[in-house]
Amino acid sequence: MREALKEACKSIDKDEVPVGAVIVANGKIIARAHNLTETLNDVTAHAEMQAITAAASYLGGKYMRDCTLYVTLEPCQMCAGALYWAQMARVVYGATDAKRGFSLCLPSPLHPATILMKGVLEKECADILIDFFKKKRK
Repeated sequence: MREALKEACKSIDKDEVPVGAVIVANGKIIARAHNLTETLNDVTAHAEMQAITAAASYLGGKYMRDCTLYVTLEPCQMCAGALYWAQMARVVYGATDAKRGFSLCLPSPLHPATILMKGVLEKECADILIDFFKKKRK
């Protein structure tokens, strides 16, 4: 999760919402990403989507049955759907997104075989977002 936080910090420099993600396979980071929605003028350019694309390229295939996604903020419904189709083995997130997070959906949009872990470095992950939006509102 600390590597995902490093990615989130890269978003701040680009005036992007600071969300970072990494995908790990066999104990090795195979993809790193952060939000690029403003940079690319693309509403789908969330950190998770960018990481999934990079990991698929690295793996040479679309399925991530042996991979773990670490992301600083709970994925939205769109990203959860992409994680479903990628058959991500495990999703680990830091801060909960009470307004847009996938956990608002029932049943869960994640693949039934996906293992979920939440609240990892939650305070650090939430604080970077809180600080970003405080500065935006000034």
